[in-house]
Amino acid sequence: MESNASEVALDLFPYLKVYKNGTLERIAGVEVVPPGLDPETNVLSKDIVIVPETGVSARIYRPNLISEDRKLPLVVYFHGGAFCVASPAFPPYHTSLNKLVAEANIIALSVDYRLVPEHPLPTAYEDSWVALQWIASHKDEDGNQEAWIKDYVGFEQVFLAGDSAGGNIAHHLALRIKESNLGQKLKILGIGMIHPYFWGTSPIGPELNDRSRKELVDKWWLYVCPTDKGCDDPLINPFVDGESADLAGLACDRILIIVAEKDILKGRGWLYYDKLVKSGWKGKAEIMETEGEDHVFHIFNPDCDNANRLTKRLASFF
Repeated sequence: MESNASEVALDLFPYLKVYKNGTLERIAGVEVVPPGLDPETNVLSKDIVIVPETGVSARIYRPNLISEDRKLPLVVYFHGGAFCVASPAFPPYHTSLNKLVAEANIIALSVDYRLVPEHPLPTAYEDSWVALQWIASHKDEDGNQEAWIKDYVGFEQVFLAGDSAGGNIAHHLALRIKESNLGQKLKILGIGMIHPYFWGTSPIGPELNDRSRKELVDKWWLYVCPTDKGCDDPLINPFVDGESADLAGLACDRILIIVAEKDILKGRGWLYYDKLVKSGWKGKAEIMETEGEDHVFHIFNPDCDNANRLTKRLASFF
């Protein structure tokens, strides 16, 4: 790299660096593993293209031994990475999905939405919405059909799930479904949000006593979504006006929110739960807090006891 390029203009630790010449270096989430049969879990996966024109794709998972006589729940998963790094092929995500599919006996589709900054927000949300529309199209007889969805999925038992930024995406899609005809084709039974990425300008909870991490997360979002609304953009702060009426429109029957004790985002997860309970939403809200752990610990330490507990809790929810 030339000397002028090596000067860092913006360091978004631990995700990426932006250099003064405009080049971008992703530090995290860049490794990939191929799909296939995972010998540890006996889960089979493959990569599929959803929209050839844009390159939106997904990695789909299913138990290796499966009967066409019984339709399985479908979990549509949205990975984390602050909207700017990672993919379904990132080894920790691939491992996590294999474990979840084996434990829950489900079909899972992990969406490979396009990333910031090459594809500014709301591209990630739009790509994820298109993926849901594509799944719903399998109830029709024509179109781009995927056999694993057509043959094995019960369209009356669909879940949305995601960690960090993916939990944020799941929230926004569940609101959007209510305003569309998509709910006529897909029955969204629930949403599993793991350490969801919500934020705000005014600190709450653990943010009050950890100003350095608060400033770091501020910095991430201001890079990801450089609008005049800052950290109170409705994409990242669903309660910017102090209201929670919109939550009553979530298109699902159950929501599980999982937070971690040491996560700077924990306060936002608890706030979401509290607002949801008081919103007039008719579904069942549940929350689980993992003691002694930090943000997305289960992705990077998938074999620890707490990660196994988290996976089992999600599996029972699905």
